[in-house]
Amino acid sequence: MAQEQKGKPIQLAVYDFDGTCISGSSTVLLVRFLVFRRKLKLPRSLGIAGWALKYKLQLPQNEAWVRAQVFKAFEGQPREEADAYLGKFYDDVIEKRFRPAADASMLSHAQDGKVVVVVSASWDAIVNRAREFHPIDYQVSTRMVVNEEGRYTRQVDGLPVEGEEKVHALQRFADERFGAGNWVVSDAYGDHHSDVPMLELARTPHAVTPDNPLERYAKREGWPILDWKDREKKPGYYTYG
Repeated sequence: MAQEQKGKPIQLAVYDFDGTCISGSSTVLLVRFLVFRRKLKLPRSLGIAGWALKYKLQLPQNEAWVRAQVFKAFEGQPREEADAYLGKFYDDVIEKRFRPAADASMLSHAQDGKVVVVVSASWDAIVNRAREFHPIDYQVSTRMVVNEEGRYTRQVDGLPVEGEEKVHALQRFADERFGAGNWVVSDAYGDHHSDVPMLELARTPHAVTPDNPLERYAKREGWPILDWKDREKKPGYYTYG
């Protein structure tokens, strides 16, 4: 973990997860994983596919709705059991998609004494698993409500960490962890136009393999545009375990 320097504002290097740290969408990949294992029925998955298409076409979509649909597969399960399943999903599907350039970037910032934070709409169990393999100090991601019996519901705890909520969630986390006024975002990395509010927090925003609206915005603002696409597909890249 990066050293937190007393007397100076903590410098945060902030990363989006889906499409930035990893190639693809963890939500779409999880749906395929669940359907393949018959934990999610096909009609429900088709509705989620419609959400994914809207996302790709930059159309408005309901982030809480899609997470409730996906979490039907885990409704009523003990949190520890469901989190272990999501950890296996990460191991089988996501880890091979983690971009080497993201790893290198995180390591470089950590060596410079910055604190690496992933801020993501993906589920906390998935991003927490990534922390075990990569130089990520903290993560701020979407959580689901756990009932009084310690079992998951289909309700998002608060709001999905997406768009403007990434800014609010990061601010709440950093104020609590480091103290209000004791931190700054030195660098931020995102791939989607919905990441703009988070990127604008940074002294140096980076557009990573950006979608068209973000690329246009980055060019207009003079932001660095990075190509982190994998040059070579890894073995088993498109398998689902």
